[in-house]
Amino acid sequence: MTLHVVAEIRVKAGQEDRLRTALEAMIEPTLTEPGCVVYQPFVDPNDAAHMVLIEEWKSAGALEEHFLAPHFVHLAGVFDEILAEPVTINRLIAE
Repeated sequence: MTLHVVAEIRVKAGQEDRLRTALEAMIEPTLTEPGCVVYQPFVDPNDAAHMVLIEEWKSAGALEEHFLAPHFVHLAGVFDEILAEPVTINRLIAE
């Protein structure tokens, strides 16, 4: 089963560049994780404070392991400082 994740992130005003930098730093180490197929951040062209992450994982277990990776733990700490609201995470599977 392939798991698709769409995560929506909104940051406080003035934190847009910090969010973009933090998410870009996640791409390479995340793509080397076992089970990661796609990890791509996107910026809303009409709202720089809103970013969307599109992810694809080979299994839910691989995603859970991702949440324990040092680079994700670091990102969670950055999120604590810059988020305007909690991240919305949608987990989707194709039927």
